Amino acid sequence: MAFAAGATRTMTFAAYRHPLTILVMVKEPVPGRVKTRLTPPLPREEAAQWAEACIRDTLQATRAAGLQRRVRTVVMLDGAPGPWLPPDIEVIAQAGEGLARRLSHAFSCVDGPALVIGMDTPQITPDLLWPNYGQDGADGVMGPAVDGGFWALGMIEPDPTVFDSVPMSSDDTGAHQWAALTRRCPGARLLPSLRDMDTIEDAHAIAQEHPELAIARAVHEYATLPR
Repeated sequence: MAFAAGATRTMTFAAYRHPLTILVMVKEPVPGRVKTRLTPPLPREEAAQWAEACIRDTLQATRAAGLQRRVRTVVMLDGAPGPWLPPDIEVIAQAGEGLARRLSHAFSCVDGPALVIGMDTPQITPDLLWPNYGQDGADGVMGPAVDGGFWALGMIEPDPTVFDSVPMSSDDTGAHQWAALTRRCPGARLLPSLRDMDTIEDAHAIAQEHPELAIARAVHEYATLPR
């Protein structure tokens, strides 16, 4: 995937004058509603457990970022809360038809710098969740995904319209989203590309690279089950 503008750079720990809100788009891990591309070969119940592990890993990273920096985590939830959510986590219900409208709604719920991510990149780290807003003119960030989408979108002044007219869930979603972001944020920067966990191959690759994660343990446990 090629993006014409901006040099790829990592997030640093440069502080900004306002707290950062990390908006995590989460779907309740109900069998048959999540990780459907894993079924088959996985049973629906197992796929839901893998989704739950991804949520736990993602929120662990966002909460770790908040221990050292001025970061607020908000779960944008499609469904009902459950024991897989920390009891003290802030939750707002998703709203809108389709992913673009749900992302727009998420941005409309916050004031100040924001970063919206999903639950499909459990390998994220606190380092990746601290945008270098305000330094070198950086006013927005996007993290491209290996499959052509994007895993993160952040703006120093969130604009809900940045998702308008962007075709979601296609091979060129990331390119369209980057174009929409740079029209509004001429100083936008690209973050490192990450692999979404959509398929069995994705899950095994992430588990191999990050054995410390809950999703890695879930993948290993399933692999060792008698058939």
